[in-house]
Amino acid sequence: MARWEPDAAGRLAEAAMQLYRERGFDRTTVADIAARAGLTERTFFRYFADKREVLFSGAHMLQDFLVERVARAPAPLPPIDAVASALAETGELFEHRRDFARQRQALIVTHADLQERELIKLASLARAIGEALRRRGVPATAASLAAEAGMTIFKLAFESWLEDGKKRDLAHHVQAAHAELEGVVAGARRRGAAAGRAKRSAARAR
Repeated sequence: MARWEPDAAGRLAEAAMQLYRERGFDRTTVADIAARAGLTERTFFRYFADKREVLFSGAHMLQDFLVERVARAPAPLPPIDAVASALAETGELFEHRRDFARQRQALIVTHADLQERELIKLASLARAIGEALRRRGVPATAASLAAEAGMTIFKLAFESWLEDGKKRDLAHHVQAAHAELEGVVAGARRRGAAAGRAKRSAARAR
């Protein structure tokens, strides 16, 4: 009978992060991680495809969470608001893992292959959210734009959350980034309207 392994994935993730800090990501092996966690390499590969995936293993859970929240958002909400609302709710997934997330981010910004993997994760999230919006009846182009804008909001909000000395929750930072985006769009509209009025005035003057 197999030995019971309480929270093996969590133990492996914690061991991996310890070793990444102590030895560096490149010099840490799967065997090192398994040994530090008191588990076997076979157990490691039951949970993670490779040592990179320790840092990205929650991507599918996050995707499922966001798709479900977008799907159940109130019908009158504009697409970007539905996405931002779903993103604000992700705080419950991350709040107890702020230290881990901070250490993870520090690793990612210093390794090009990890940055590439992070971009792939964000692109996958955007595709899934775009599809969720289309199922709500949002036209394809608008759904894609809202989903991509949502990922920009999420990326900026997450980075601000990690750096926030006041330890405000992720929802606060999502809402702030969403408001900034709305301000940028509103400013562009005002400039466009002003340019249109100027053109019409010039035409009438001729």
